[in-house]
Formats: sequence, C-alpha cells, structure tokens
Amino acid sequence: MLAVQARALKKVLVTGAGGRTGKLVFEQLKADDNYKPVGLARSSKAQKALKAVGASDDEVCVADIADEKSLAAAMTGCDAVVLCTSAVPAIKPLSLMKTMATKFLPFVKTSRPAFKFPKNGTPEEVDWLGAKKQIDAAKTAGVKQFVFVSSMGGTNPDNFLNSIGRKKDGSGGDILLWKRKAERYLVDSGVPYTII
Repeated sequence: MLAVQARALKKVLVTGAGGRTGKLVFEQLKADDNYKPVGLARSSKAQKALKAVGASDDEVCVADIADEKSLAAAMTGCDAVVLCTSAVPAIKPLSLMKTMATKFLPFVKTSRPAFKFPKNGTPEEVDWLGAKKQIDAAKTAGVKQFVFVSSMGGTNPDNFLNSIGRKKDGSGGDILLWKRKAERYLVDSGVPYTII
C-alpha cells in the first residue's frame, strides 16, 4: 500500500485585498490548489468585499499597514506576500460640478476634477511608508518571495498621475514617485522579490 503524503500549500498574504487589484489576486490564488491565500484588509468594508468573493473567516485578517505589530502577526508563517496596497484618491465634489458645467456652459473655463487623499491615506503614507513597513515585516518573518504590484511611470516626475491630490503649495500627490521609492527600498532589502 502506498502512503500518500499531503502536499503543503503555500501561504500567501495579499495586502490591499479589499481593493480592485488585491481582490483579483486573492481570487486567483484561492482558485489555485497550490496556495492558501490570506487577504489583509484595512476596514470591515474591505473585509466584506473579500467575503463576497468567497473568503472564509480564516482567510481574512483586518489590519492597518501602518501598524507594525498587526503586520508582523499577519505575515507569520507566510511563504509569500503580494503587495497590492495603494493610496486611493477621492474626487472633490465641487470640482466635479465645475467640470460638468464646462460641458454645458461654453463661457466656463475648462477644468479637470480635483482630488484629495483621505487622512492617513496619502501616497507618502501608503505607497512609501506603508510599503516600507510591509517589506520590513516580510523580511523579519522570513518570507521567501515578495511580489510588489506597482505602477509604470515611477521615474517620470511629470507623469499626470503624480499631480492627483497635489495641493496648491506643491505638496502631496506624487503617487508614482513614492511607489518608485518603495521599489528601490525593496530591491535593497535583501528580500527575494518580483516587481510587477
């Protein structure tokens, strides 16, 4: 009689799993019999989004990427981490009204809608400092592979995406530049990585 040995599933933490990209990554890993995904979500709303795609209670943890202790706990025993976190801008409603007015009133100067980032959700806080904390936690936990889902254009300060959320004084925004800084930090960290 042959003894059948159980195959060990690779435990993969998907950060930002309640967002669009993170949810897709989580679903793909869940559909593959080789992986045991765990989705890290920062709010109960994001947790519900994961449960809506079939995540069980033990496949979701709620934690803030700024909280080093909760990151360390989430990464314990993980073989890999897929970073899908990103700052998410919110449109300023009055700017949208002005933009819409330009469509109907020819004398109103054309303008684009303006955006802002929520408190503790700026590109610097999420795409740089939050990513840095995730990389550090993964290194401490002995994660074997770190996958960084980034964006193109990180070397171009004039990229339009960097202007989103920028204040009149020139501060804020720069989402691609902060992501690029985090990419360079990952490369220098010593953690085995893939940047997408």
